[in-house]
Amino acid sequence: MKKVVVVGGGLAGARTCETLRTHGFDGEIVLLAAEAHLPYDRPPLTKAALKGELDTQFRTDYDALKVDVRTSTPATGLDTEAKQIHTADGSVDYDFLVIATGAAPILLPGSTRQLAVRTVDDSRALRDKLVPGAKVVLVGASWIGAEVATAALAAGAHVTCVEFGPAPLAGALGQDIGGRFVDWWSGVDLRLGVGVKKVTDTGVELSSGENIDADVVVAGIGVEPDTAWLEGSGLKIDRGVVVDEHLRTSDPHVFAVGDVAVRWSPRANDALLVEHWDDARTGPDAIARTLVGDAPVAHDPVPYFWSDQFGRKLQYVGHHGAEDHPVIRNGDDGKWAVAWLDVTGLLTAHLSIDTPKLMIGARAAIAGGIRPDLVALQDITQPLTQ
Repeated sequence: MKKVVVVGGGLAGARTCETLRTHGFDGEIVLLAAEAHLPYDRPPLTKAALKGELDTQFRTDYDALKVDVRTSTPATGLDTEAKQIHTADGSVDYDFLVIATGAAPILLPGSTRQLAVRTVDDSRALRDKLVPGAKVVLVGASWIGAEVATAALAAGAHVTCVEFGPAPLAGALGQDIGGRFVDWWSGVDLRLGVGVKKVTDTGVELSSGENIDADVVVAGIGVEPDTAWLEGSGLKIDRGVVVDEHLRTSDPHVFAVGDVAVRWSPRANDALLVEHWDDARTGPDAIARTLVGDAPVAHDPVPYFWSDQFGRKLQYVGHHGAEDHPVIRNGDDGKWAVAWLDVTGLLTAHLSIDTPKLMIGARAAIAGGIRPDLVALQDITQPLTQ
C-alpha cells in the first residue's frame, strides 16, 4: 500500500485527494495545508467575497475520503532521497508527493501597510476597509486590480490606480489591446506609465516623488510560485517547479500541479506557467490516473481564464506568445473580441467579452489546430473554421 502526501491546501490539493479516491487509490493520503482553513476556492476572493460574506470552502468530505488533513502545517523543506517533507512539527514520509503550494503575491517595497488579496483572510481584511469615502490606492491595473477596483467602486470608495505600463493589462495582452480597456476605468483615477517607489505609512510614494494618501493600499502586481521551501531538494526549478506533460518533476516520485508548476505543453511546444484556476482543477485527474494506472497520463488542455470586472466578463483561452499577431474581431452591436495567430496562421489564443458561446467555439478551434481565414476572422459573427 502506497502513501501519497499532498502539500498545498488550495483547489489543486483538494482535487488531488478527491481524484485519487475516484480512480481507486486505496492507500494513505495526507494533506498538508499552510493555512488554518480547510481548502477553499480563491477566485471569488476578489469578486463576490469583497461585496459581502461568502463561504468559499470546498464541500469535500475528507473523513469519507479517509484523508489525514493537517492545517496550519506549512512545508519547510523537502528531502527527495529520504522521501520526507519537513514541517515545524517534524517530518512526513511519502511514497509519492504532489506539490500544490500555489503562488504567493509579490509585495511592494516599504511599509507592510499593504494588502494583496490571495487568502480568505486577505479578502476579509480588505472588505472591511471598502467603505463609502475610503481612499483606496491600487498598484497595478491587472486582472486582480480591475476586480478589486470594481468592488471598491461599488462600495463607494475613492479609487486611484497606479500602473507602470502604458495601459491596463498591457503586460498580459499588449498595449494596443490594453488601451481598449481604459474607458472601463472611468470611475477610477487611473495613472498610467507611473511607478511606485514604496508604500508609506500614509499611502504610496511614486517614482516621481509625488505622494498619494490612502486608507488602504492594494498590491496587484502579480504572484510568484511558492517554491522557497524546495531549496536544496534537487528538483528542477525555473520560474516554478518544472514538470513534464504528465506533471511529473525531475524526481519520478514527485509531481507538481496548479500555480506552482511549469508544465510542458506539446500543443504549445513550450513550458507554460499557466496560473489559472482551470488548470488547478483539471491537472490532479491526470496525476491520479497516472498513479493508479499502468501508464502515465498527459495533461495538456487549452488554458482557460476568466475575469469579472466593471460589469463585464472577460474569457481568455489558449496561450499566445510575444511574436503572435492579434486580430481584432468586430461585431455590428459594438461587441469585439481578439484572436492571436502565430507566424503560420495557427490560432493560439482568443479573448472574448460577454460572449461565452464565442469562447467555447474558440477553445474548440484552438484544440483542433485551426488556421482561420484572416478576412472572416475579423468578423465576430463568423465561425472559427479553416
